[in-house]
Amino acid sequence: MLVETHAHLADIGDIPSVIGRAKAAGVKAIIAIAVDLETCKKNISLAEEYPGYVVPALGIHPTEWFNEDVDGTMAFIRGHVGSCGVMGEIGLDYWRKEIRKSKDLLERQRTIYVELLRVARENGLAASIHSRGAWRDALTLAEEHGPDGAVFHWYSGPTDTLIELLDHGYYISCTPALEYSRELREAVAKAPLERILIETDSPVYIRSLGRASEPADVRITLRHLAEVKGLPEDDVAEATTRNAETLFSL
Repeated sequence: MLVETHAHLADIGDIPSVIGRAKAAGVKAIIAIAVDLETCKKNISLAEEYPGYVVPALGIHPTEWFNEDVDGTMAFIRGHVGSCGVMGEIGLDYWRKEIRKSKDLLERQRTIYVELLRVARENGLAASIHSRGAWRDALTLAEEHGPDGAVFHWYSGPTDTLIELLDHGYYISCTPALEYSRELREAVAKAPLERILIETDSPVYIRSLGRASEPADVRITLRHLAEVKGLPEDDVAEATTRNAETLFSL
């Protein structure tokens, strides 16, 4: 049995079929990730429709708040945090062009991230952290303001930051991009299996399949991770599922 630890279910159509295929693939739970107010609301609804299977995350993605009523979304998150299983997707993204060009936008992104980290810590929730191009700052702020438990989603950053986040007790996750991403493969090769989660980040496009991913495709991530680690898939499945259960209190 597997846990899909990062899926944007709100952005995928025909949810009943998607859930059915995930269950048939041996997925025992799906962490439904939010990026804005609309997806926060959708995740709560999906969790009510699939209790005990869809675990709702609430959050504001670091590249999705520019046209968002941030105060309104924050109020919704705080008001529904009791129904939330995970805080995410939250974080920093320095690859976004607007952020690189504006110090004010950079500071606003950091302020939103810190506020959500504090909500997670205050409510005993693990965080799913986006850190693209901002790995060091994302880690430093998580250590200063965040909860004890966090996963750095799709981590492809430098080794020194990886070592520090692992030493702090955080996790990293990997996706089907293990098939082609040298940085992602290097990260999971260096991280102990006890600190790795598997996910799809669906509906991200899968090159080898020529289509958007869905939670059932976490089996692809499992296969590539087992290859990198040189271990049987069953062993990797058992370990990554145990990791997810521990981090997210499943």
